[in-house]
Amino acid sequence: MFTGIIESVGIVKNLKQEKENLHITIESKFTNELKIDQSIAHNGVCLTIVNIKDKVYTVTAIKETLDKSNLKYLTVGSEINLERAMILGARLDGHIVQGHVDQTAVCTNITEENGSWVFSFKYDNTYNNITIEKGSITINGVSLTVVNSEKNSFSVAIIPYTYEFTNFHTFKIGTVVNLEFDVIGKYVARLLEK
Repeated sequence: MFTGIIESVGIVKNLKQEKENLHITIESKFTNELKIDQSIAHNGVCLTIVNIKDKVYTVTAIKETLDKSNLKYLTVGSEINLERAMILGARLDGHIVQGHVDQTAVCTNITEENGSWVFSFKYDNTYNNITIEKGSITINGVSLTVVNSEKNSFSVAIIPYTYEFTNFHTFKIGTVVNLEFDVIGKYVARLLEK
């Protein structure tokens, strides 16, 4: 379980394809605090640490994960948002995030607004995922509030701190991002379908 508050931006140091799995090696500022079998959210995708060596650690993404996320687009040098699992009893500063990416979206517009930014995204609505105005959304693991909610698009406003200390500063029009829709909203939508 995560909160969507990014702890650090890691750098991809190596990518190794093994059959349909992708081994991703990442350098992070907290590698020395990690242990094998620990869960870390990578651009919002919960992955298990399988190896640690010096300043880098390795996780493995399976085909299902690669098919549903933007991890398949990583290259050596890519910046990746990192969050360790929440500690029970600590403050929940973002919202409840499972680390299970629902689908991807494409950045369609970026507007700077006197020191902050508005990012707009479009996603495939055939999966029946929805956003609501002022509802929660997780983009590349970052807990954010939805504005301008439409049937298959929405925007978020980004403060300078988030822009600088997540990989949002690398986004361009056409960038593919991971989305995890609000877990409560997903259950409500499923109940209404029935």
